[in-house]
Amino acid sequence: QVQLVESGGGLVQAGGSLRLSCAASGLSFSSYAMGWFRQAPGKEREFVVRISRSGGSTYYADSVKGRFTISRDNTKNTVTLQMNSLKPEDTAVYYCVADREVVRTTVPSRYDYWGQGTQVTVSS
Repeated sequence: QVQLVESGGGLVQAGGSLRLSCAASGLSFSSYAMGWFRQAPGKEREFVVRISRSGGSTYYADSVKGRFTISRDNTKNTVTLQMNSLKPEDTAVYYCVADREVVRTTVPSRYDYWGQGTQVTVSS
């Protein structure tokens, strides 16, 4: 059974930082691209970032480029999202995702596995 378990969400003031982690189990971790989506109240799920199987390639949404950094550790089956210079518009539930395909995509339905999500709230 595949599990993606997020942690690290919380409440932070604008301009602050948070670090999200995702622990994966039940899958061949290094065979999956990993990433993060987010969903704010009343809005559709939004692509945030993706990292390739090896970690050598990353792709960020324009809205977070330069502020967020994704990394992975294939020896520990974990993915980390460092979020700096947070803005109120970053407030959302953040989901860790896994994709067995090599071709990069930002479409939510193309991702094979999803975590349960962790809430990030940025106050102004």
